[in-house]
Amino acid sequence: MTGSMYRYVGRSFRQTLGDEGAALRHERLLTWRREHTVTRLERPTRLDRARAVGYRAKGGYLVVRVRVRRGGQRKRAIIAGRRPKHKGILRMTLLKSLRRIAEERAQKHYPNLEVLNSYWVGEDGQQKFYEVIMVDPVHPEILSDPRIRWIADPPHKGRVFRGLTSAGTEGRGLRWKGKGTERFRPSRARNRRPIRRTQTKVIP
Repeated sequence: MTGSMYRYVGRSFRQTLGDEGAALRHERLLTWRREHTVTRLERPTRLDRARAVGYRAKGGYLVVRVRVRRGGQRKRAIIAGRRPKHKGILRMTLLKSLRRIAEERAQKHYPNLEVLNSYWVGEDGQQKFYEVIMVDPVHPEILSDPRIRWIADPPHKGRVFRGLTSAGTEGRGLRWKGKGTERFRPSRARNRRPIRRTQTKVIP
């Protein structure tokens, strides 16, 4: 049974994640570590995944690779006369996914473009690497394409900072709706513990 070209492209990338592609994966990560945090690419590393999330090989599209430090982004310990309570290190959890942070960094590096989507390409013990697809909202080929010209509308300006991308929608808990998902949305007013209010006696 034959499959599409992108099926074989995806299979070849998955082979680099196993023992067979350890040498190629090691060489890639060594090269990626030496590059800048945001690096512009000529073509996507995972063509099948890039096409699935909206990439097209035409004018107005741009692919960048972003490097993000893994973990909870904890600050280093401060050796000084201070209470540990006030260091600002403990109990500081990350509320955004690393993929969403990568998209925001790409947007800050290219403020005249808009983030369309992103996907994972690799990781090591300290960093994760994502490729972010960006679109030029004023490019003639983008404005003439009815499938993507919606990104040039004013409501989509700065969409990555308002959680309108795929990673932002997932982080805001909007992937699931209906009964049973009442506490999926990270709303402080909805998910906080009920406040015990002392009953006060009203004196007439």
